[in-house]
Amino acid sequence: MRAPIWLAALAALALPMAAHAQDAGEGVFNSRCKACHEPNIDRAPSKAALATYPVATIVDALTNGVMKPMAAGLSDADKQAVAAYLTAARPAQTAAAAPAGRAPPAPVGVDVKCAANPPISATVGDWTSVGFDPTSHRYQPKPGLTAADVPKLKVKWSFAMSGGSMPTVIGDWLFITNRSGKFYALDAATGCVRWVVEGAVSRTTPMIVKSEVSPSGWLTVIGERNRTARAFDAATGKELWRSPQLDANPVAGITGTPVIFGDQVFVPTTSGEEGAARQASYACCSFRGSLAALDLRTGAIRWQTSVIPEPLRQTHKNSAGTMMQGPAGGAIWSAPSVDAKRGLVYVATGDSYTDVDTKGADAIFAIDVRTGKVRWSNQVTEADNFIVGCNQANKPANCPSPDGPDFDFGASPVLFHLSSGKDILLSGQKSGVAFGMDPDTGKTLWSRRVGSGSSLGGIEWGMAADAKRLYVANADTVNLLDEALRKVGREAVAGGLPPAKPGLSALDPATGQVLWSVPAPVAPCHYAGDRSRDRGGGGCMRAQSQAPSAMPGVVFSGTMDGWFRAYDAATGKVVWADSTTERTYDTVNQVKGQPGGSLDGLGAAIAGGRVYVMSGFNGAANTGGNGTNVLLAYSVDGK
Repeated sequence: MRAPIWLAALAALALPMAAHAQDAGEGVFNSRCKACHEPNIDRAPSKAALATYPVATIVDALTNGVMKPMAAGLSDADKQAVAAYLTAARPAQTAAAAPAGRAPPAPVGVDVKCAANPPISATVGDWTSVGFDPTSHRYQPKPGLTAADVPKLKVKWSFAMSGGSMPTVIGDWLFITNRSGKFYALDAATGCVRWVVEGAVSRTTPMIVKSEVSPSGWLTVIGERNRTARAFDAATGKELWRSPQLDANPVAGITGTPVIFGDQVFVPTTSGEEGAARQASYACCSFRGSLAALDLRTGAIRWQTSVIPEPLRQTHKNSAGTMMQGPAGGAIWSAPSVDAKRGLVYVATGDSYTDVDTKGADAIFAIDVRTGKVRWSNQVTEADNFIVGCNQANKPANCPSPDGPDFDFGASPVLFHLSSGKDILLSGQKSGVAFGMDPDTGKTLWSRRVGSGSSLGGIEWGMAADAKRLYVANADTVNLLDEALRKVGREAVAGGLPPAKPGLSALDPATGQVLWSVPAPVAPCHYAGDRSRDRGGGGCMRAQSQAPSAMPGVVFSGTMDGWFRAYDAATGKVVWADSTTERTYDTVNQVKGQPGGSLDGLGAAIAGGRVYVMSGFNGAANTGGNGTNVLLAYSVDGK
């Protein structure tokens, strides 16, 4: 059937208009964005990754978020143009063709609703918070499957989304947020949609608790990019409250998952000021990481504690004449951990952004749960002063002196009860060093290097612990090209550190002694639709940055090359492995041919006999896929 003449004429007119908008957007990108995003430097997402973002997300980042300083002077039309330019190259996906005699399938990415939504019912095998328990062990004692079942795991269902987080599971309900702004409740067994909330841009893991605050008796809380926390009825998705903005700085946000404990919600803040400070006109820097305690009933702020104790002050003018300020930094990238016995909440902080001294960066803090008073803090790296681009030949005007190594803490502290009857607080840093500290005083009891560390290496997003061992993944970056160079002797080891050797280690929590250490296997690198990456492209990094997750006898851990593996907890032997990128997926929400990608971020949730993990773009070191994540649900034999 031919289209009407007027429609064809309108389409013909639209083509040059769209081309003009893209040309304008390319100019804006080249002048304002290219230096950081093509190729991407440090934590800045690549141009390919930006292409997967919703247009509204890009425009919001330029208008209200982390990119606002770089967008100074741009018109609304300029911002729309650069967003249109970036997203124009988004890979097309098509819905599956309908079998003969049946109705055509719903459009691509359609949320297929469940036929019915039963009441939420808790089970002994639920995983309801990012760390599994208040002490952040990431250990599931009753997974609903055994170690003998693990080698039989196969994908049961998949669900495509942009920038998805780690899910949580209670009974036959699964909850997950993503950066495109859709907060989903899914059927944990099938992936159909129970409800969806639009406009909730988040990368945090929803926490689920039983609470009389919610009409259904079940409540969930998430943290949003716009510096607010929101509570919902977990059974219906109805909003219960929205907190005030927790930071006035437009480049601030929430990355660490809010944690509910008693009648309070602990919400950490982070920022993108390291990137914003690349602009010479930016008055670097003023953000200060903080932990807020919200009232579970209302979302009101009970207390909020900054981790930078020193007063903010002006320091000097940079080469562009912009007045600098500090100290700043101390972003809290991970979820807090709670010590009920001591009445403390522990947080781990990131680096400093200026060369004004502070004790608040690269530190572990113990904060009183009721008052917000700092009980103790332990800074493990001094003068780690970092902003994006300072390791480049053409340094930004705002670079601190000296430059720091960017050794943030990105993993939640783990409170561990030893067989001696004592407790120890375990933490891991991007320096590649794990620490054991006294939870009463903060004194360092031991430290153990498991990797060489770097700005995107070392211990990244988390650790796991069972009753005997601490499991630590090392994200030191090695790709296939690195391997080839080493084979011909082109290897340099700087500062006396070992060469980058990503992998997984088990430590004795009492002493830090290495019980076993297994390098990330060298395996074929599969990226569906992009075979060039098999030849040693940057996508084939074996960095093991994803937070491990454990169950009796098994530790799950993923690598940036898309491999998801299970290790024997006692020996480190790989007992099962699956390349999430060697195939594409026809998803529950009717996306055909969805590719997988890197395994990064907050790792797997193990619940109800299934293992759930996100494959695809998750963070600054994204590799593979098309930037859109795919949530994979594994079960025994895929049943």
